[in-house]
Amino acid sequence: MSSSKKVITKEEWEKKLSEVKIRKEDMNRLVMNFLVTEGYVEAAEKFQHESGTQPDIDLGTITDRMAVRKAVQCGQVEDAIDKVNDLNPEILDTNPQLFFHLQQQRLIELIRAGKVEEALEFAQEELAPRGEENHAFLEELERTVALLAFDDASTCPVKEVKELLDNAQRQKTASELNAAILTSQSHEKDPKLPSLLKMLIWAQNQLDEKASYPRINDLVNATLEEPVT
Repeated sequence: MSSSKKVITKEEWEKKLSEVKIRKEDMNRLVMNFLVTEGYVEAAEKFQHESGTQPDIDLGTITDRMAVRKAVQCGQVEDAIDKVNDLNPEILDTNPQLFFHLQQQRLIELIRAGKVEEALEFAQEELAPRGEENHAFLEELERTVALLAFDDASTCPVKEVKELLDNAQRQKTASELNAAILTSQSHEKDPKLPSLLKMLIWAQNQLDEKASYPRINDLVNATLEEPVT
């Protein structure tokens, strides 16, 4: 390590940290924000009771939002669309990209179930017209339809095509829909806590260039490592 770097001992670092005052109310709001955004309604209710922290949305709406999310995660896209329209029909009416991705997920589920003829018909009637209007949609449609070239779609050798059948694809679509519902409720679409952790990592990387100090490498336990000298 370069000798020009300043070395900050663990004792010095802990003393500086102890001088930083963070209000408990701010920490509680950060926790509540995470619970609400991620949909942990029971935990949010319990935390509200124990800490007195008030959520910024009706906790009752979380149950409905999680039902929509779960439907997509289980491959029940039509049910998810019905549920989100019951919540707020403007969500899909004003977000053509989201609606296309939900329809794309419906196509993926048909292919997964081996319903080839139904999948082709659905692609031609519901997705092809949207692809003609939007080049990005067309590319995604072509990638999805490529799964039909195989008797068993799971044997597709092309990674970016085969991965459409992964649960991660369902999760991606479910997360996009969840974010849209949150936005419609005037709530942040992403929890603040992960963003703060990313900021911590960025700040540590910047500081690494100037000093040797007790880093936090274990984000779960927030353990301070001894500085490298």
